[in-house]
Amino acid sequence: MDLLRFSTAGSVDDGKSTLIGRLLYDSKGVFEDQLEAVARSTVNRSAGPIDLSLLTDGLRAEREQGITIDVAYRYFATPKRKFIIADTPGHEQYTRNMATGASTANLSIVLIDARYGALVQSRRHTYIAHLLGIPHLVVAVNKMDLVQFSQERFDEIRRDFEAFTSQLGFLDVAFVPLSALMGDNVVQRSDNTPWYTGPTLLEHLETVDVTADEAADRFRFPVQYVIRPNLDFRGFAGQIAAGSIAVGDEVVALPAGTRSTVKRIHTYDGDLETATAPESVTIVLADEIDISRGDMLVRAGESPWVRRELDVHLVWMDATPLDPGRPYLIKHTTRTVRAQLGPIAYRVDVNTLAQSPAETLQLNEIGRLRMQTAQTLFADPYEASRRTGALIVIDPLSNATVAAGMICADQPVLREVSAQAPGVDRAARASQFGHKSGVLWLSGTTGGPRQQLARSLEHRLFQRGAHAVVLSDDALQGLWSDLGGSHAQDGRREAFRRLGELARVLVQGGALVIVDVDAPLRSQRRTTQTVTTAWA
Repeated sequence: MDLLRFSTAGSVDDGKSTLIGRLLYDSKGVFEDQLEAVARSTVNRSAGPIDLSLLTDGLRAEREQGITIDVAYRYFATPKRKFIIADTPGHEQYTRNMATGASTANLSIVLIDARYGALVQSRRHTYIAHLLGIPHLVVAVNKMDLVQFSQERFDEIRRDFEAFTSQLGFLDVAFVPLSALMGDNVVQRSDNTPWYTGPTLLEHLETVDVTADEAADRFRFPVQYVIRPNLDFRGFAGQIAAGSIAVGDEVVALPAGTRSTVKRIHTYDGDLETATAPESVTIVLADEIDISRGDMLVRAGESPWVRRELDVHLVWMDATPLDPGRPYLIKHTTRTVRAQLGPIAYRVDVNTLAQSPAETLQLNEIGRLRMQTAQTLFADPYEASRRTGALIVIDPLSNATVAAGMICADQPVLREVSAQAPGVDRAARASQFGHKSGVLWLSGTTGGPRQQLARSLEHRLFQRGAHAVVLSDDALQGLWSDLGGSHAQDGRREAFRRLGELARVLVQGGALVIVDVDAPLRSQRRTTQTVTTAWA
């Protein structure tokens, strides 16, 4: 049997927990001892002898207040399919928990109270479900018993909400009239709605096609930990974020770009020939490659974006507003980097989906902005990969998660550029790149050791997110070709003059320039003295 992950969404008191309890109860997914415990805990007798919402609302504060606070996961199965349910809170204060619970779902059930119609939180949760890439939506119009199962009221809510959801691009949207408290159209078809000819909620959940959602993705393996128990074993442990891998496949290690092949796929239960997401494995490569936590293994020819500047949609989850002027931390797969958030392109009105200018984002607001990171991220658009396209924003002072982000697939949002826009100087580039620029000239005997040192230094700096470039004799042959290889004093002087000019341009561009060129005379090295500077 295949598996369907779904979550609940909607405003507070729309009946999400009661619906999940009814679904579990009527589908025989609850053990007798659980029912007895819930019956003993039931104090709200208006809900009947058993308050089904208590099957998911297990926290003491939830039972005292009658609201869902944390995400509750429940598992059940029918003869046709297995299910994992995430019952998420509807209260505005706990929107962050709703986003967490829905982040892995294939389908979202948005509940709407038939008496009140779609409220602001109903629309906000639906929009967040859209941003999270959930392809299937079920709009459950609940508490139909309180409006006498009126077809007119159901059709009115349907017309109103269809106008909203049609702008979001869900793969399919189904509307079901039901009463979670009484059980109408949850598992069994109701005689109270003879005008409704569609499937019950459970019938729809059992038959919705999610095979297309599980199409093979490109292989992504963020390295969580390097395992080195002895000299004979060096493996890279982590969880496969997307795609699959097999022994013998050629992979590329990012950011270095070094290639190797998979020698072993090791697990606690033994070696595997193939592994797929989301399995946790240890990959052993055929070659000794310098890889550390935060690096990523991908299949050759399937590279993700390697960028330090991305456009993201953010759901702001903190009471303190977004401050574009201060640094934050970005947690993306296994890599945590410093970042600057802003400028903000627009803020979204969840009622009308209108986009308006904004200088900040408040609690539960959603917007799109430009993000600059101190080190490179290995990312995919969120619509291509939900694991490598998602990130969280962390306040470095409190260590609190303040926002959830989804990487945008389309081109960056461009603001109008003033004709008087200032140029970008070295200080601005240093602030952007996270390091100063400068020149390091390696001296010593020409050949292997010096060249190896230059390349190793470039590799280590690149791994740390630095913009490093090696200028060697081989790389500069085109620059010197018209000099005819002359070793006369004038020819060498012109060669070093050109080298100095090239180094100056690279330093102005924010680069760390490593010069691996033979210059035995101090006067020759002085040619680039004007561009040589201290760097870090």
